[in-house]
Amino acid sequence: MAKQIIKIDVKAKKADIARVKTDVAAIGVFSDVKKSASLDSLDAKLAGAISRLKKIGDFKAAAGSSIFLYTHGKIAAERLLLIGLGEKKQADSETFRRAAAKAAFEAVNIKAKTLAIFLNDEKSNADFEKLGQTLAEGIHFGGYRYDEFVTQSSDGRSGVLSATIASDSQSAVTKLSKGIKIGQIIAKAQNFARTLCNRPGNILYPSEFAAAARKIAGAVKGLSCTIYDDKKLAAKKIGGLNAVGRGATHKPRLIILKYAPKGKKKTEPLALVGKAITFDSGGISLKPASDMHEMKYDMTGGAAVLMTMEIAARLKLPVALYGIICAAENRPDGGSYLPGDIITTYSGKTVEILNTDAEGRIVLCDGIHLAKTLKCKTIIDLATLTGACVVALGKHKAGLFSNNEKLAKSIEQAAKDSGEPVWSLPYGQEYADEIKGKIADMKNIGSKWGGACSAAAFLGEFAKPAVWAHLDIAPTMDASEPIKKYAEPGSIGFGVRLLTEFLRSQK
Repeated sequence: MAKQIIKIDVKAKKADIARVKTDVAAIGVFSDVKKSASLDSLDAKLAGAISRLKKIGDFKAAAGSSIFLYTHGKIAAERLLLIGLGEKKQADSETFRRAAAKAAFEAVNIKAKTLAIFLNDEKSNADFEKLGQTLAEGIHFGGYRYDEFVTQSSDGRSGVLSATIASDSQSAVTKLSKGIKIGQIIAKAQNFARTLCNRPGNILYPSEFAAAARKIAGAVKGLSCTIYDDKKLAAKKIGGLNAVGRGATHKPRLIILKYAPKGKKKTEPLALVGKAITFDSGGISLKPASDMHEMKYDMTGGAAVLMTMEIAARLKLPVALYGIICAAENRPDGGSYLPGDIITTYSGKTVEILNTDAEGRIVLCDGIHLAKTLKCKTIIDLATLTGACVVALGKHKAGLFSNNEKLAKSIEQAAKDSGEPVWSLPYGQEYADEIKGKIADMKNIGSKWGGACSAAAFLGEFAKPAVWAHLDIAPTMDASEPIKKYAEPGSIGFGVRLLTEFLRSQK
């Protein structure tokens, strides 16, 4: 398991911003709020430094902006960091999550060891527990760095960030503390998903991914792990996953995690199915060399499922769950599956392979069918599945497809609550017709248009009659340019918060 380069801890405390000794004191500023008791008091202590910044236009408090002020001993903190929140009327929980991430991001950049975030004129009726969770998630997200293979670091980074969320209300602090506890469980899991995805293919391959899953399951009460190697896959005729992985030196693994809530009456389990292609070269249908190194992120869905299962067990969520992770490398070799091959999937359906780079749906269809054999009547799969979804949505939202409106609405609400956005895309028989085969039951690609929709339709054929949703997270597998303003480049662990909020909404 990786060393954690930046060790982050968050707590809540009753405190006055002027009296807390810290490397960085951060406070949010709304662009459209003229009077603020907290800021006015702080400005007076700093001899008008904040108002001068505003007057000369150096800080307009636009969302995502920030600026440092050196306090020269006028308050206990060495530096004051003003974080722009944009217009108050447009603020939501994601506004504060990103602001906290920005504060931690900038604190780590200047090698700070301590950070204090002060709430600005909070109201007594605010949901402080939810706010504590949100701010903790943001601090961990922005403070994360991935450099476990850097042998000589010259930046003098401290390796520790101790963060405090401060309020002048003890009642608020008590509620913040409860939320922080939940937020840290979610955030640490998300950051480990990022680490798994950031690891290169020569370090993290299917058997290593399986070993990480087994270690997590062994450390978390209520979570169990079963692993199928390539021999067991062959014996059980799990033909899609085995076909994709057979050309690689590192053979495929099917990882089955089970969480059974203690004391819960026997309930119908829900399945999360994740694509974990630890490196995707495209196989015989080789990808272009440009940016192929990013294909280590093709396991993002599997990482999200693994870490969501850990969170469910740690939070003792009252939902019976299976986490099914289909792990393989897709590489060209003498043993690789070929364009023109016909394979028999775990369901018994046959598929003609027209392009070996459409491998994600081939491994996932086996995982989805396995979920049905485990009597899961609700299934959600996550996969960095298609470049077509990136073309459709850009880098800002994941694509959502579902055969059930109620499930889709629940996922959309969880996306809003978690700050991991999705956008519903069409799913229907017209797309399923495109992947009907002539010499096999199905083809693994449809026409040149609407590739994300036909890929979803392919998976939907295996999900029937279950209630099912598919998340194409290819657009969000790594940091977009806006995210790079408050987090480092690389994996963002997309899906962990989204799935967690969805599960927390289930009764």
